Amino acid sequence: MTGDQIVLFALFGVLFAFLVWGRVRYDLVAFTALLIAVFAGYVAPYDAFGGFGHPAVVIIALVLIVSRGLVNSGAVELIARFVVAPDRALPTHISIMAVAGAALSAVINNVAALALLMTLDMDVARKAKRAVSLTLMPLSFATILGGMITLIGTPPNIVIAQYRQDALGEAFSMFDFTPVGLVVSFVGILFVALIGWRLIPKRDGTQLLEDDAGLYVAEARVKEESKTIGQMVRDLYPEAVEKDVQILGLVRRGKRLPGFSRTQEVRKGDFLILEGDPKSIEAFMGAAELDFAGSEKHGGLRGNNLTLIEAIVPDGARIVNRSEMDVRLLSRHGVTLLGVSREGKRFRERVRRLTIKPGDVLLLLGPDDRMDQVSSWLGVYPIADRKTDVIQRRKAFAAIAAFAIAIALAVMGVTTLAIGLGACVVAYIAMGLLGGEDFYAMIEWKVIVLLASLIPLSAALEASGGTQLIADGIVGGTQGWPAWAILLVLMVVTMTLSDFLNNVATALIAAPIGVSVAQSIGASPDPFLMGVAVAASCAFLTPIGHKNNTIIMGPGGYQFGDYWRMGLALEVIVIAVAVPSILVFWPL
Repeated sequence: MTGDQIVLFALFGVLFAFLVWGRVRYDLVAFTALLIAVFAGYVAPYDAFGGFGHPAVVIIALVLIVSRGLVNSGAVELIARFVVAPDRALPTHISIMAVAGAALSAVINNVAALALLMTLDMDVARKAKRAVSLTLMPLSFATILGGMITLIGTPPNIVIAQYRQDALGEAFSMFDFTPVGLVVSFVGILFVALIGWRLIPKRDGTQLLEDDAGLYVAEARVKEESKTIGQMVRDLYPEAVEKDVQILGLVRRGKRLPGFSRTQEVRKGDFLILEGDPKSIEAFMGAAELDFAGSEKHGGLRGNNLTLIEAIVPDGARIVNRSEMDVRLLSRHGVTLLGVSREGKRFRERVRRLTIKPGDVLLLLGPDDRMDQVSSWLGVYPIADRKTDVIQRRKAFAAIAAFAIAIALAVMGVTTLAIGLGACVVAYIAMGLLGGEDFYAMIEWKVIVLLASLIPLSAALEASGGTQLIADGIVGGTQGWPAWAILLVLMVVTMTLSDFLNNVATALIAAPIGVSVAQSIGASPDPFLMGVAVAASCAFLTPIGHKNNTIIMGPGGYQFGDYWRMGLALEVIVIAVAVPSILVFWPL
């Protein structure tokens, strides 16, 4: 072992120790390690920030942005709408949610897929009066498994594909991961749905929305060609119950009709009076094909990237003792007062004509980039972390088409995946699905900095011969073993690292080792790279190995030691299924 190798191994040892410790942000740890390597002379100054322009970094950032665009368009909701029902048997519910989660994770980032379905899963658990811990972990594991099916499903696949480009001259394509990923996902989901969930302890989880968040009284307009036209108000009750919304009445020609208007036939231009939380109101409006007051100012849901915010009215605010129409909020600023929450009390006044009092909570709808300015002008205080994106359902098919074209162009070799996804992002911005804030807010900057910092560090370790040294150790320790057994050992080592390190970091370190091992035994590097991709993605033993496992920990009420109960058996199954699958589809 040379002096350079000793120093670099020591640097990586300290880096890994800090990453496992977790007390310091992993992006800061990796960036600091990069600077140390630069000052020590192991990374050239002009190469230090080259990782930020690496295709893997760009693709990961673009995938996150495209995922947000697909969610904002309602394309993902089209699928999610058919997968939830509180009266299903638990194994059936887990099976359907797991399949839906895996399918979504194959086409959008698996973190985005979990974020969407987790809300639905918790809602079903609440209605079915069962512990949400029994279903959240299977859903998380299924989205992780599904991410392995395509190139863009999970960051390790992107890292491995781009490393193959650097090392062998050609990257893995969009669907090179599909054969192995499908087999592993199918068997893994089968285990999770039939057996795995039975190993999870029942825990009392927390809700994503606070129970005391308050219910809003809001108005929703019956737009042209809405499916509600011609129905009686009571005919809408089943959909309202499904979305946790109450229909309080009907407004026609500017006047609220008496009572709850149960037997009134809904007409074009009527306003339904709704009571619920913001997400429920937005979901019901989408399902019932309703619009909001003032939508014509934005071209319905077609013109801008719209958002709902909740804001508290303090004493002395501009809108106190005045109504929305008095301050001309819509005409002056293009922002709609959609609903008002007043200590749980109901009122019969029209929302826009209601005199606002201190302590009221307003539900404001408008362009995302204008809401801070309007809140300041009104003198109200937006509530942190209580922001709801408005789904623009009319654009779902256009969004799907743009995404499909981008993927098709990359698969056919017309352009690179990064350029195709970039063009898709531009199309989403042009359609109003993404705003300036979305473009930057959806990028997981900590992961980007981590990856960009580790790329030159990994290259330095490889250039020093350190990677080959590790590979020689694995080959020497498995002397005389068949190639498939060496592949198995590499996958076990990689999977163990991934349970405690970020999966991107694991893939970056293990990929060159896999290629070196393959070259040392005279085998094709492709099965070893595939093995690393699968193993780096499958972190099921701890809540820190994969972001999805971390996300569900609080809502599911899980403890650190709960994950291995199902995760250990699942990791054994993944190895047992992945190794023969890799050998079939990627021969040695």
